[in-house]
Amino acid sequence: MLFTSYEFLLFLLIVFVIYYLIPSKWQWAFLLVASYVFYAIASPLYLIFISVTGVTVYLAAVLMEDKSNKNAQYFKSVKASLTREERKALKSRQKRKVRNIFLASLLLNLGILAVLKYANFTIVNINAMLRTFGSNARLGRVDLILPMGISFYTFQAVSYLIDVYNGRVKAQRNPFRLMLFVSFFPQLVQGPISRYGDLSQTLYGPHKADKKNITFGLQRILWGFFKKLVIADRILPGVKAIIAHPGKYDGEFAFIGMLFYALELYADFTGGIDITIGTAEVLGIRVQENFIRPYFSKSIKEYWKRWHISMGNWFTDYVFYPLSVSHALQKLGRWSRKHLGNAVGKRVPVYLASFLVWLATGIWHGAAWNFVAWGLGNFVIIMISQELEPLYLKFHESTHVEGKSWWKAIQILRTFLIMSCLRMFDCYRDVPLTFKMFGSMFTDFHITDLNASNFLSLGLGGFDYLVLAIAVILLFSVSMIQRSGSVREKIAARPYPVQCLIWAGLFLAVILLGAYSVGYDASQFIYNQF
Repeated sequence: MLFTSYEFLLFLLIVFVIYYLIPSKWQWAFLLVASYVFYAIASPLYLIFISVTGVTVYLAAVLMEDKSNKNAQYFKSVKASLTREERKALKSRQKRKVRNIFLASLLLNLGILAVLKYANFTIVNINAMLRTFGSNARLGRVDLILPMGISFYTFQAVSYLIDVYNGRVKAQRNPFRLMLFVSFFPQLVQGPISRYGDLSQTLYGPHKADKKNITFGLQRILWGFFKKLVIADRILPGVKAIIAHPGKYDGEFAFIGMLFYALELYADFTGGIDITIGTAEVLGIRVQENFIRPYFSKSIKEYWKRWHISMGNWFTDYVFYPLSVSHALQKLGRWSRKHLGNAVGKRVPVYLASFLVWLATGIWHGAAWNFVAWGLGNFVIIMISQELEPLYLKFHESTHVEGKSWWKAIQILRTFLIMSCLRMFDCYRDVPLTFKMFGSMFTDFHITDLNASNFLSLGLGGFDYLVLAIAVILLFSVSMIQRSGSVREKIAARPYPVQCLIWAGLFLAVILLGAYSVGYDASQFIYNQF
């Protein structure tokens, strides 16, 4: 069910009305039913997979917590009668039993994700290796379904499992409440990847109809529709035209396509997140922000603190930090410092952990080599930036440019262009072709070809470009205003007629300027594929 479809709007209307009509103590249960209905509309078979994830994670968390409590009580009762070595051995045995439960659930759920999402990718690459070595043997592809949002709900469930194992949160004793955390419908399509400790604070509580929550939530949804329908879907035909004909649209138009896609992706992804957060807000539920003006970032490191925040935090907290302090990498660090010197040796474990994180991040986005290349491209650029940081500091000290507005603008533009170049792997979905198109921007760039006739050949008319120009100006203006606080709060402080005029104007813009006409198709959100 598309977020921008009439079916979804009807679904939301029904959910909102029933949610506030039923007794508040049953609101969370109704949300669970609504989430399962939402998921079943996509495919009833999907319910099997999300239910398996919810049930197994629930059971594992409860078993781990019960086992840990029982172990602690037993240890306390026999501690005085044991030697230091015996106490250490007992603790080790107890911890191992809890860890076995944890690992079994972790491997099961990540295994389901791996098989459904990466089985055919693995088979294709095994067959390629067999051909390389002259073997005629071939593995057949498997016909597997890929449940909607499986990467998002699996990571959300796994984060809960890890947090219970590490004692950060208590296990949820009600299985249906845990199932709601895993399946909460606004997040199923494209995140954010919420933490149980955060989302549970408002997910299960009773909520009375609050004028501000409902009004602000609907406004956020409307803003998301504007981004998606007026910007992302309107510029989509131009992006498709450039990508579909790389031989015709190379050089300067590869560059234009890169910029078009940067705008499309931002409007598409943040628009979807706006709808998610707005929907939750109408229900009185708080979902974390996933974007904080990422295109205003002055470095790649800063960019990844602003873009898809929940995913970046997930990989940092659950992959990078555990890897960094693991016994294997600690041992590697000691060996590296001994044989390679302290300067190089201390970097080896950190860089290896970063490499694995970015490799996993790329693979998480999709079972294809272009995503692997995208992830490793981010790793290489971030590592180079870190190594060159002392030179940057010297440059800033000697030129006194740090803090200057014009220098900030250059840094922002540099970061935007670097990230846009990396996304060409996502655009063309073919690694050699991506490098070819990237190279053509430098070897076959003809600025004279950037004329009206060629722009109109992309499937966009003059009116489309005018709408996009105005929409981008509005998008930029809102981002600038957000730097000093919530735009909705600022609008709410205005006289009521002004408020009505602003939101009615945005509503009319979505209705009249959204990409609904012939030649356009309301497209699925880009991140649905993940």
